[in-house]
Amino acid sequence: MAETHVVTNQAPPLLDHNPATSPALMEALVREGGGWGVDEVTELGALGGSARAQRWGELADRNRPVLHTHDRYGHRVDEVEFDPAYHELMNVAVTHGLHGAPWADDRTGSHVVRAAKTSVWTPEPGHICPISMTYAVVPALRNNSELAARYEPLLSSRVYDPELKVPDTKAGITAGMSMTEKQGGSDVRAGTTAAVRNADGTYALTGHKWFTSAPMCDVFLVLAQASGGERSDRGKSGGLSCFFLPRVLPDGTRNRMFLQRLKDKLGNHANASSEVEYDGATAWLVGEEGRGVKTIIEMVNLTRLDCTLGSATSMRTGLTRAIHHAQHRKAFGAYLIDQPLMRNVLADLAVEAEAATMLAMRMAGATDRAVRGDERESLLRRIGLAAAKYWVCKRATPHAAEAMECLGGNGYVEDSGMPRLYREAPLMGIWEGSGNVSALDTLRAMATRPECIEVLFDELALAQDPRLDAHVGTLKAQLGDLDGIEYRARKIAEDISLALQGALLVRHGHPAVAEAFLTSRLSGQWGGAFGTLPAGLDLGPILERAMVKG
Repeated sequence: MAETHVVTNQAPPLLDHNPATSPALMEALVREGGGWGVDEVTELGALGGSARAQRWGELADRNRPVLHTHDRYGHRVDEVEFDPAYHELMNVAVTHGLHGAPWADDRTGSHVVRAAKTSVWTPEPGHICPISMTYAVVPALRNNSELAARYEPLLSSRVYDPELKVPDTKAGITAGMSMTEKQGGSDVRAGTTAAVRNADGTYALTGHKWFTSAPMCDVFLVLAQASGGERSDRGKSGGLSCFFLPRVLPDGTRNRMFLQRLKDKLGNHANASSEVEYDGATAWLVGEEGRGVKTIIEMVNLTRLDCTLGSATSMRTGLTRAIHHAQHRKAFGAYLIDQPLMRNVLADLAVEAEAATMLAMRMAGATDRAVRGDERESLLRRIGLAAAKYWVCKRATPHAAEAMECLGGNGYVEDSGMPRLYREAPLMGIWEGSGNVSALDTLRAMATRPECIEVLFDELALAQDPRLDAHVGTLKAQLGDLDGIEYRARKIAEDISLALQGALLVRHGHPAVAEAFLTSRLSGQWGGAFGTLPAGLDLGPILERAMVKG
């Protein structure tokens, strides 16, 4: 072989790496009450890091879903065809309970275990969209006890059945939601989809939804404007309401839900996102007329939790690939991992990933306790999750860019997987309310449930450090000044998140990680990019925790 064809100084493929080896994730799993699920999380992580699962992810992303509006004879079918690898990914996610399993599991920590499983199942993020919506639909559906009794067992079943047929005839189903319209976007109250009550108590929905992900789900929660007729205790009727809409009706006929086109997106290619036309589609009311947002808000909160988890997972994935490259690549006579400036960059990325993971898992723990009736944890989640969704998701994109740059030109090539990670990163910040919506929802939490402010500061008071104390003092002053507070909403959400991350690191984090976070993020000894940690920090333990073993 010619000398020029001998390959040297290249990192080997990163295969069979188990994401469950992350100390930050596994420590949080135990701390938040999910210690009984360590073996399950580790098992799924091993599968997620396998060559087979990684190949599924590549194929599902590369071979995008195809919409078939009609069959060969001209009949309307409105079906989406997926690469077989997509169904392999979905099957694993469902059989391991990443969807609705916690709702059928009374064990304390079941939602935390589910969060950790979602965080180690990393081959491809697009298929997690229908998994997340199926998880999130259950609390909203419980506003109609009859529908909940009928469909909740199917939503929590660990059987994946992709065939489009009557939901009741299947061993397991998936769920989606359809809220966004082209004239309103995040302002769902501006929706014009109309719902007219039929004589049998069902409703006929007519309208156009601008963004409906995973249109091959079996059932959907849809927001539409009811024309009135269903009286409530409040003596009102009509207005924006929540409806349960199946793709296939009980008599076996297709519901009048027509797929207009699939979206051509920056990333998230394996997930079919569509525009949908409802033309007299049959649906059932969930909750009261005019109370659609209140009915569906818990579903939104749960998908926001998954956005936060997804961004933290993205950070750990990018860090792992960057560390792996640095461990095997030499430049200027030394491995990259041993060179001071690269160590600064990698350690900084590691600090961000650990802080994001700890906050995301703390919100998973708060969710688990909130659904079990813990009011304090419910209040903490109300304010903490809105802020975390803003800040953690906002940090994912620059984190992915820096991790990609650690691989140099290799990282810009599709084969490295880094471009796909980078394309996915902004989605979590946009999905379920972009940055402004999440920041403003942080303020809304304080306005509608003022008690959550006291709960927040009680949580922060559990950690003691002068730098954290100073940051918390500034935060209190910010919240006490209502003048122009909406203008400052992003800074408030950011500072709440930083305070929670700092407090968690002080209480539970590795001392070296906590010190680096407090010195850089809270004390201002930090530049405008990753890799600007100040001198004097002990980077060795930080990098060791992030190191790819084996």
